[in-house]
Amino acid sequence: MDKDLRKNLKIAAASLGEVNKLLIDPGNKLVNDILAVISRHGTIEEINRKSRQARKLPNLMRRLREMNSPYVPDLEWLQEQRDRKAFISVKDFRRKILGDKADTLRFKSAYAVTLEISAFQYFPWIISQARQCVEKGELMPGRFIRVRNMKESEADQGDLLAGMAAMQMIGASYVDTLDTKGTDGSNVHLGGPDTITGYFGGIGQPNDHPLQWLDEFLYYYTNYGIYQVLNINAGTILLGFLIHRLGIDNEFKISVFVGNDNPYSVWWTLMMAKLFSRTDGTTPLIGFNLSNSVTNATIEMSAEIRKALGFEDVVRIEHHITECYRHIVRQPYNRRAELVELADHVKNISAKHEGGDPDVEASREHPSDLLEYFLPKAEAEAKGLMPTLLSNYMDKHAALNHTAEALTRAGLGFVAAKRLHR
Repeated sequence: MDKDLRKNLKIAAASLGEVNKLLIDPGNKLVNDILAVISRHGTIEEINRKSRQARKLPNLMRRLREMNSPYVPDLEWLQEQRDRKAFISVKDFRRKILGDKADTLRFKSAYAVTLEISAFQYFPWIISQARQCVEKGELMPGRFIRVRNMKESEADQGDLLAGMAAMQMIGASYVDTLDTKGTDGSNVHLGGPDTITGYFGGIGQPNDHPLQWLDEFLYYYTNYGIYQVLNINAGTILLGFLIHRLGIDNEFKISVFVGNDNPYSVWWTLMMAKLFSRTDGTTPLIGFNLSNSVTNATIEMSAEIRKALGFEDVVRIEHHITECYRHIVRQPYNRRAELVELADHVKNISAKHEGGDPDVEASREHPSDLLEYFLPKAEAEAKGLMPTLLSNYMDKHAALNHTAEALTRAGLGFVAAKRLHR
């Protein structure tokens, strides 16, 4: 093969010039529409200032008290337990698993795996989870994914605010899922959540819905300080890059539903992140949820591209270790052993637990179901499902702790809730 053939891949300066010309063209309607949405929320400086103020913990707690939210005592309890160091330390967790051997073993902290759970739907769940952790010496996740309807959460006695406050108290990162998405009826090809799993090329944000997505994001960004959201479509991914380049301090993670299932698709997205990074090199892309079908080789090659573009410490590779038992993947699905093989040489990876361990799920009368993420709370209550949904969530919590145990036995590090587990 001609050794100089690859030189043909180099992007010509003239081509980049044409792209830049289109981006800054005053007649570019696509950019003009973005700027118009932003202007409805204020200047860039005003928008960022409102967001910073809204997310401050004292301000979140003040708003909860002003509305007489029933979640305030639970948050005060959580803060009290944290301050009195009621949660197990990382060192003691390791001793619990390995005994005295834990004191002499050197763990690979540079490759620590973030323990991630999905989906954290209702604020009271985190209190049930925390109480069990205190009682049984278990770990709280270092990362939470929320998929509940945003307007419903916003109207539910401060559930949205309480969830945000809890994340700050325990030292965990989290992602919210906006309501503007293909399952909201905008995509004519989808009858609703029951048909979602047949469209892994992206749920869809047809026509003008990317602008609606942006408008919704800026609403929650300015009024609640929510800055990190799930992203499910090539158009809104581009919007996420563009508004960050314009100065908005947003972040996003890419959903499994985008369908990134090979290293070339990852390369494509990371190139866009590099092209639209700010002059200081920062990008809003902070998480990359790859398809459930990826192999370790794909993750390794994706990690190489990520490192080559300077994003190894910025863009987390989020890998499903377990999945909901129904309506998403073929079961049994458990990638824990593969994770342990990866975790000693791939940095900045998270172990996402979206289901319990398959053998546990198979024994449940009502195993976890992806479609129930979209179930209105009123309907869940009417069907008497709330205790069952909590039980499903706690199965995911158990799976997450099993992963922490497996990593510990292999001499590997993990990231749990940083302000709880010292």
